Amino acid sequence: MKRPAGLYLAYFFQFLIAVNVLIALSIGEYSQVFTGVIGLFLTMVPAIATRKWSITLPWQINLLIALLLYLHVAGEIQGYYLLYYPYYDKIAHLIAGITVSILAFVIVLLLDRFSRLNLSRWMIVGFIIITAMAMEGFWEIYEWTFDTFLGTNLQHGLDDTMLDMIFVLIGSSIVALAGNRYLQEYSKEEITDKLVIAEEPPVE
Repeated sequence: MKRPAGLYLAYFFQFLIAVNVLIALSIGEYSQVFTGVIGLFLTMVPAIATRKWSITLPWQINLLIALLLYLHVAGEIQGYYLLYYPYYDKIAHLIAGITVSILAFVIVLLLDRFSRLNLSRWMIVGFIIITAMAMEGFWEIYEWTFDTFLGTNLQHGLDDTMLDMIFVLIGSSIVALAGNRYLQEYSKEEITDKLVIAEEPPVE
């Protein structure tokens, strides 16, 4: 089966993350090497999940995850967060809101299918936004912890933090509205049928 072109773009972003890890290693920035390695591993999670749980994720999700993690890794190692502040940071948070929300949408639909939760459309929409904002909250705690105990400069004051959260909220709201429309046009079963790999009947 032919792979979509967008998947190769995701591979390209993975390659760029690996290049940034090598750059950080060459200049002795080992904390950034760690960040890059973690980022590279996270781009592989969709492929691992696909094999482990017999699900298939749309290539757009792979691309968004790879793009988001590249933006973060390059922002740290290449200094783009400071060089293009505040625009780079806010675009990264907008994409983060969209990416996390799409993942939340997929996960809650799969949970609804296999756990028989029978969630309503509005509960799913609410879950999307709550999940994205919760992840953003954890991210801001992570930044505060590094700034406080390791002397980094990840946060730039209350206004910066609030704008980060607002851009994540915008991204999650876009996905929530799109998800709401999607659920009006298709049933939950029709959507998850595209995500679950059908088991082949046993050979007699």
